[in-house]
Amino acid sequence: MPIRIVVDAMGGDDAPDVVVQGAAMVLAESEHDVHLILTGPAAKVEPLVKELPAALQSHITVVDAPDVIGMDDSPATAIKTKTASSIHVGLGLCKQGKADGFVSAGNTGAVMAGGFFILGRLPGVSRPSVIGYFPTVKGTCIVLDVGTNVDCKPDHLVQFARMGAIYAERVLGLSNPQCALLNVGEEPGKGDELAKAAHEALAAAEDLRFVGNIEGRDIMKHAADVVVCDGFTGNILLKFAESVAEILPRMLGAEMQRLAMSPEEQGTVARAFGGVKARFDYREFGGVPLLGVDGNVVIGHGGSDAYAIKNMILAAKSMISSRVTPLISEAMNR
Repeated sequence: MPIRIVVDAMGGDDAPDVVVQGAAMVLAESEHDVHLILTGPAAKVEPLVKELPAALQSHITVVDAPDVIGMDDSPATAIKTKTASSIHVGLGLCKQGKADGFVSAGNTGAVMAGGFFILGRLPGVSRPSVIGYFPTVKGTCIVLDVGTNVDCKPDHLVQFARMGAIYAERVLGLSNPQCALLNVGEEPGKGDELAKAAHEALAAAEDLRFVGNIEGRDIMKHAADVVVCDGFTGNILLKFAESVAEILPRMLGAEMQRLAMSPEEQGTVARAFGGVKARFDYREFGGVPLLGVDGNVVIGHGGSDAYAIKNMILAAKSMISSRVTPLISEAMNR
């Protein structure tokens, strides 16, 4: 039976066009092992689907969802009042067992609120969490939480580590992943009360490969595979990393002009730097999982193009086939 993934056709700045294009890219590259369910106003979505090759159309179902949750809508209010929206309907299909996963590049807060209210938390999970991907000298590490939970307790950070370790092992292929606590120093006694208590709790968790504290400068050195922190700290870290990918090309361009480099020299440098910059590009990951809810949810960037949508759907497919959610449930029950 193919994996059934609901795609919010109205999610993103350029929806539904790029969403349908991204869905088509997935199906064109797949071996008929996935079926996509597009939720959104049928009058807008169906004409776009009908423009696709017939072989692809047979793997797409459009479910009418006339309401749309905008980027400026209040997340909790929109989820409760716009029950015919593409997000609400899509998550409802997952709750009813009619789909295996849900992806959206729409209102992030609404997707998270829908995950909480419609799907619910997994038993034993206090705070579901969104992860962030960070490029390192060895590949990729993940950081959580990156904004879902601003105020945290020590046991929340332990749960983040458990969920992150399962995701890193099953999806990123990191065997027995190392977990670390983001702090202002490496010594166990460093940091505020949360950091001190979290360090003690993480060190006592026998199911985790905890390697201690790391500092911000150690993340891209790949000092750990999974890094945990409260959402306030994590969101600042994430936004700074996003700015690096945006600002460094401008700084590099200005420096090449200052050095009066030839067009050929500039081209060589630009090609080399392009490979590095791509590792910061959210389009390559497509989206990030919402871990800890009773379902498979991947959230994409509002500015996603068709390529990013494709990778967002593939991220959900990988999460589903790797059984991330059931394994998190088992870990929390233990």
